[in-house]
Amino acid sequence: MTEPVKGPASYFPSIEKKYGQPMEHWFDIVRAHAGKKHMEIVTHLKTVHGMGHGHANAVVGYVLRKSS
Repeated sequence: MTEPVKGPASYFPSIEKKYGQPMEHWFDIVRAHAGKKHMEIVTHLKTVHGMGHGHANAVVGYVLRKSS
């Protein structure tokens, strides 16, 4: 039996379904804003791409944790 997905990755299926893009698309956007603060990137995803706060926060948190 496999472990259920936990943390930010648990949002990924619903993010892909709701916004119509694969996760790599969102990861690339976050990476393009390297050097900015977490909440600045969250705000970008929300205002420019119409992403909800929880989804944006999950994507940014996931990418920033992977890159540190």
